[in-house]
Amino acid sequence: MKGRNIVLLVLLILFIDQAVKIWVKTHMPLSEDWDQYHSMLTPYDRGIRPLGGSWFQVYFVENSGMAWGWELGGMWGKIILTLFRLVAVVAGVFILRGFIARKYHRGFIVCAALIFAGALGNLIDSMFYGMIFDESTRFHVATLFPPKGYAGFLHGKVVDMLYFPIIKDKQFPQWLPVIGGDRFTFFSPVFNIADAAISAGVIAILVFQKRFFRKQEPAGHPVAETSTPVNDEAQVL
Repeated sequence: MKGRNIVLLVLLILFIDQAVKIWVKTHMPLSEDWDQYHSMLTPYDRGIRPLGGSWFQVYFVENSGMAWGWELGGMWGKIILTLFRLVAVVAGVFILRGFIARKYHRGFIVCAALIFAGALGNLIDSMFYGMIFDESTRFHVATLFPPKGYAGFLHGKVVDMLYFPIIKDKQFPQWLPVIGGDRFTFFSPVFNIADAAISAGVIAILVFQKRFFRKQEPAGHPVAETSTPVNDEAQVL
């Protein structure tokens, strides 16, 4: 697979991811505090339903951690996480080049490119969004390139917006151990395009790993040609 096609794929995912994030950041107030959302204590009150139904909604939440809202606590946790992302993305460039040079399965290379593009998309948020946006609140829509940003370099928050509550506010049967009687929503996390790219790449590798890493059958041994005449006596010996 040509490296140019992989570069174009990564750039396409980055463009879509950042375009959606910037639009949400500059057009929507913060839908809810992340802690309130994550504990599912209260429903969102400011969302958009692009397709009319409640199963797909656009909300604006921010998190300072990993995909799906996981976090490392404190200022140093945020810096460590961002630096880890940076190292992973830089290493990913060389790893992808190696996959292409060694002619790995095309599907596997595409999956690796999806994971790389997703990691790079969230890294951009973490590195720069604190400097190029002011603070978003439930009552204030952020502006792009304000006189002063809401945080410094490496301290930006990742923007999430996609919410798919296909099964909303249901209750687990009482007979289930531990979680019986608890209420749940499926699918509850709010995520972004970068998260979706990472998840799609990882899931596809797990599902199609046998195809991606199929061992090549060893070629048959070539038969050596010789000009030595073969007679009946030689065949017997």
